[in-house]
Amino acid sequence: MASSLWKTINADLYRYHGQTGMRAFISTYLEVPGFRFTYYMRKVAFYSRYKKSFGLFAYLYNRARYQHYRFKYGFDISPTAHIGPGLYIGHFGGVVISPYAVLGKNVNIAQGITIGATRRGENQGAPTIEDRVWIGANAIIVGKITVGHDALIAPGAYVNFDVPPNTVVLGNPGKVVSDSGSVGYVNNQIETEG
Repeated sequence: MASSLWKTINADLYRYHGQTGMRAFISTYLEVPGFRFTYYMRKVAFYSRYKKSFGLFAYLYNRARYQHYRFKYGFDISPTAHIGPGLYIGHFGGVVISPYAVLGKNVNIAQGITIGATRRGENQGAPTIEDRVWIGANAIIVGKITVGHDALIAPGAYVNFDVPPNTVVLGNPGKVVSDSGSVGYVNNQIETEG
């Protein structure tokens, strides 16, 4: 159980500098707000499932740290969102991800992004973001849509439609403008089974 938590945290850590280990953990924890927040978000998600095994104190302590960094950095990302290993948060401020969203492995997100659910219309629900997707600053992705693997959502794009794999979406309203995708944008990718 706990080994899967540390595998995921190490995958997140690796995305920042291409290293793991205690020295990389300490320097990244101290210097990178996105990693520090993600660390506590992962722990809250884990301890909420295993409170009886690890104790209520561990859950409450990590929940308090998560809430502190949530407000300090402006990350509104629920621990109940399904977020794969290798999450990279490039800058802090104004990040909103629906608790019902699904994010794959090696996803990059920037400041000001919203990945939100809609409650009406044909796309009622939350987005699924597949592996190796790069999402630029102030992009908005809403509704029960799928952003295909290796896609790039440009800064400021508004996306409420399915995005094919290996494409670039630009503008508001968003349009697919290229088939070059996120190649070269998603660095220090982690390899995982499955």
